[in-house]
Amino acid sequence: MLVHVIADYGVGDLAAAEVRQQLALHLPGADVTYTPVPPFDTVGAGFCVAQLALTPGPAERLVYCNVAPRADTDAPRPENEGERLLAARLPDGTYVVGVDAGHVFSFLRSETDTFTELVIPQTGSQFRSRDAFPALLPRVLKGDAEEVGTVDAARIPAPPERSLVYVDGYGNLKTSWSEPPAPVGSVVTLRVGGVGAEAMVSDGTFDVPAGTLAFAPGSSGWTRRDGSEVRWYEILLRGGNAAEVLNHPEPGTPINVRV
Repeated sequence: MLVHVIADYGVGDLAAAEVRQQLALHLPGADVTYTPVPPFDTVGAGFCVAQLALTPGPAERLVYCNVAPRADTDAPRPENEGERLLAARLPDGTYVVGVDAGHVFSFLRSETDTFTELVIPQTGSQFRSRDAFPALLPRVLKGDAEEVGTVDAARIPAPPERSLVYVDGYGNLKTSWSEPPAPVGSVVTLRVGGVGAEAMVSDGTFDVPAGTLAFAPGSSGWTRRDGSEVRWYEILLRGGNAAEVLNHPEPGTPINVRV
């Protein structure tokens, strides 16, 4: 089985190793990968969840996400309690299990009818993704995990529209724009947060001169369950780092385009 872990532990963080160790205990033989996102970044996490869950992959696949800012209430949290844990099974059989925080499930809300809230052990641990959740995963896969009930997909927040959703290691800004804002070859003015810059609308990420910002369909996207294809646009600097040019905006930041 392939197990994708998406979390905000940080690259090389001890927490990531501890969680992987527990997954090896409870899902022996699984091929575990780890994709980090910035602290408390539920938008980036949700985008990664969808990219890994909705694209072609092995039949036995689990996407496990833990980004838990515990921002659902400002009141004290007895016993280190946090947001609820949800599970979903997609039409191709892929399982997704994650903390229901912010936009973690937003990109999946149109791809499945039902999310199931799982009963969480009352461990009192602040590190629930190590101490409480991994032991539940085999039961989720077998279909006998104890459930609180179902959650209507309509109650899951929608993805942020026309916004930054993920920054990759090259500084390319993946967005939730799925259509070009102007004809290919047009020069538009982008405003990302408080920073503006000109970019060329392109139909290919390298179809611009070196040193030029491009706004083009990128490498991320998937087939929706209705059969339609979506390809997400990226802001990239050919030969450079677009995130640096735009002052390192955070996922969730709106991207405005003026033609």
